[in-house]
Amino acid sequence: MLTDNFSQLFAKNSKDHELANNLWLEIFTKYSDSKRHYHTIDHLEAMISDLKNVKDKVNDWDTLLLAVFFHDIIYKAVSSTNEEDSAKIAKQRLTEAGYPIEKTEKCTRMILATKLHNLSEDNDTNFLIDVDLAILGKNEEEYRKYTEQIREEYNVYPDFIYNSGRKKVIQHLLRMEKIYKTEYFFEKYEKTARTNLVNELQELEN
Repeated sequence: MLTDNFSQLFAKNSKDHELANNLWLEIFTKYSDSKRHYHTIDHLEAMISDLKNVKDKVNDWDTLLLAVFFHDIIYKAVSSTNEEDSAKIAKQRLTEAGYPIEKTEKCTRMILATKLHNLSEDNDTNFLIDVDLAILGKNEEEYRKYTEQIREEYNVYPDFIYNSGRKKVIQHLLRMEKIYKTEYFFEKYEKTARTNLVNELQELEN
């Protein structure tokens, strides 16, 4: 499904099929890296599935989709610049593909916004950061699977280091007035997300 989504998206903006195939191969390879357990192709599919429910509220659907595909193209547990590095790759690849400059710039800004998940003046960006955090509001079983996958991605760190960092992430999210910035995702996930985060925080502190 994702292959078709990407092919159709790219075909609207470029006739270079070889470039499209190479780009998709790069994206698929990065998200299929053996060190990834959560930030995988499945994560992209889940994001796009959720976003389809708000497609009529999105101003620039194509650019939002491209931001989804590229937002975690670089993901290393030991790096603090994943978002910046992913945005850089997106800008390079979309420029090579001849994607409009202003849309390319928007895409890179959207990707950078997934670093802190703060409220944006651009509603499409808010949809991206909300759907990136949608897993927080899923049921208990899905949330636990997510936490286990994240822990596996950070398995280079011993528990005392990982737990300290994870607690900071959770506390940052819980301090937000709203985890989800758009009405749709707030209504759908906010309450459950806060319950999941509080429960995880309690486990980490015990």
